Amino acid sequence: MSTTATDPMVTAPKPPRRFAVPDGVRPYLPALALYGVCKLVGLTVFAYLLEWTGDYKTKDPRFGGGAHWWDVLATWDGWWYLQVAEKGYDPKPLQHLAPGGMFTVQQDSVAFFPLFPALIRGTSEITGLGLYGSAILVSVISSFVAAAGIYAVVSLLAGPRAGTIAAGLWAILPGAGVEWAVYSESLFVAIAAWTCWCVMKRRWVAAGLLAFLAGLNRPTSAALIGAVGLAALVTLARRESRREHGIAGPVYAMIAAPMGLLTYITWVGLSMGDLTAYFTLQREGWAHYFDFGAYTFDVLRNTAVGKTDYLFAFPTPDLIAVLLVLTLPFLIALMLRAKPPLVLVAYTLASIITVLGTQQMFANTPRYLLPAFPLLLAPAMALGRLRWTTLAALFGTFAVASGWYAHYLMFELGIP
Repeated sequence: MSTTATDPMVTAPKPPRRFAVPDGVRPYLPALALYGVCKLVGLTVFAYLLEWTGDYKTKDPRFGGGAHWWDVLATWDGWWYLQVAEKGYDPKPLQHLAPGGMFTVQQDSVAFFPLFPALIRGTSEITGLGLYGSAILVSVISSFVAAAGIYAVVSLLAGPRAGTIAAGLWAILPGAGVEWAVYSESLFVAIAAWTCWCVMKRRWVAAGLLAFLAGLNRPTSAALIGAVGLAALVTLARRESRREHGIAGPVYAMIAAPMGLLTYITWVGLSMGDLTAYFTLQREGWAHYFDFGAYTFDVLRNTAVGKTDYLFAFPTPDLIAVLLVLTLPFLIALMLRAKPPLVLVAYTLASIITVLGTQQMFANTPRYLLPAFPLLLAPAMALGRLRWTTLAALFGTFAVASGWYAHYLMFELGIP
């Protein structure tokens, strides 16, 4: 007896299987989608403003200019990173300049840490893209990894809804314009967020390795390294946590975390013939150094009375930075009220102290505070009580506005 297609015993051919999102990735999709949409909107507005004014066409390609609007994303610090990616380092003894100027030492590419340019070069070699395209690719991918890390940390403490909102907020913060530019912030935040997550989950070996990598990316990794070390030390000091998590993991994290930063700083010193060369270069070549907040106080009092009698004055970006600084006590209080883990508190407070206690371009304060993502915990929890329709209006409005205050303001009205 022959069978037919209507025979129930005959199994119908299965339709071709569509691409399935791995179960481990699926929870992150709303956060990544919100982050990506906000960034695309902001970047589009930024491009429109650049083309409308056309000012970038008259500027030096190294200092905020270029032939196309997207060239602006690779200027200022981006130029240095691309130089390192192309040529590597050539450290020489510090070159002193003639006295009387703002800078007394010639700038050198060793001031820019190696991890980001190494990834640019490696991506270019693998993909065949040019260095610029590779740099943007590294930054964009890193930004999504960072958004996922922020989601992971916040959702662990306050639930997936708050985690999604926190990732979206990170896209529209003042200073967020560097997240899709030739800058190392996205890579650093990606490493920092997942380092904190690893500490919270007591994955000490991974936390130590990530903190090690952070030390090869930015000097401000000292805040993260200190937070990891403090969390490990507290774990070792408590008998219950020693029994639960052991001793080897926390000890390893404490030892591994600072090695990347120390290795690079030492290499610069030995290569330039002066163990303090990196710090001298920052102080005398870029006028960046820790001054216990004297410069920040000077900017705040000048801005309060409408004066610009201070170093690196950029009136409009500085005003945005002042407003952000004035919100910090409130944000810190809200964060502490949520009682986050020690590693988040230590990392955030150390990051803020480092930024406000250092003389550097005050207009870049929003950019320098991008790594302090735990400050988003309380706002994300509060906004989580709103309906999604209300949140859509909020994120839509600020995504459009971010094209000005997070992008154009930095790259064209200031120096990022």
